Amino acid sequence: MGFLDGLKGLFVGTGTTSGGGYYIYVRCNRCGEALRTRVNLQNDLSESDAGGYVLNKTLVGSGRCFERIEVHLEFNYARQLVNREISGGEFITAQEFDQYWAQSGNPAPRVTR
Repeated sequence: MGFLDGLKGLFVGTGTTSGGGYYIYVRCNRCGEALRTRVNLQNDLSESDAGGYVLNKTLVGSGRCFERIEVHLEFNYARQLVNREISGGEFITAQEFDQYWAQSGNPAPRVTR
């Protein structure tokens, strides 16, 4: 399995990954809602002119304020995250996301794509 694990590492990269996906967790600056989305590392990335891959994603919450959160991610050729930028929100951890929804008393929304 060592060889297969090494090969998988070339395509999955580091960060919050699962099943060929990279999870992004953000909090809206306007209303504080925690959001989660999944990036398919095999299909969602576009080649960058500077080398590697790039992804621009717009997130909108579940209807509390409709603020647009713009996320810009840059990956190297091994699909490992090398840079991230956000406007309209802030990056949070998976634990902060879970904590937000546990305190809200509502179930977390399904993963958006």
